Amino acid sequence: MESRRGPLKSAVASNVVSPVRRCSRTACGRPAVATLTYVYADSTAVLGPLATYAEPHCYDLCHEHSERLTAPRGWEVVRLAVDSGPVLPSGDDLEALANAVREAVRPPERPANGSRGREADPREVARRGHLRVLPSPEP
Repeated sequence: MESRRGPLKSAVASNVVSPVRRCSRTACGRPAVATLTYVYADSTAVLGPLATYAEPHCYDLCHEHSERLTAPRGWEVVRLAVDSGPVLPSGDDLEALANAVREAVRPPERPANGSRGREADPREVARRGHLRVLPSPEP
């Protein structure tokens, strides 16, 4: 049965939603670079790097609005270092990644005496996982 209003359609077109977080200030569409949080008990406004995810009582601000931020009279503004550039991997990160790749492609080591915890078949030519390769029977 169809509704009197017609078929159900999406309220928001999918191409309107952006994965980039925007500034919380009214009519500002610039990308957010910092997050503002208020600590009411201490009369402090804390402006720091963009939070990992948006929270209901925090405000994301663009570069311009974060620079012009002022607090009410009697309040203190604490500005934490905001990283404006992209984070580049360090030499340690790249070396750890290279070691992980080398370890992943390294073949498993075989015991020196050829045993695998149980008697190995002397006819076995090779092994891949749980499969064994045996020579063809001679006619």
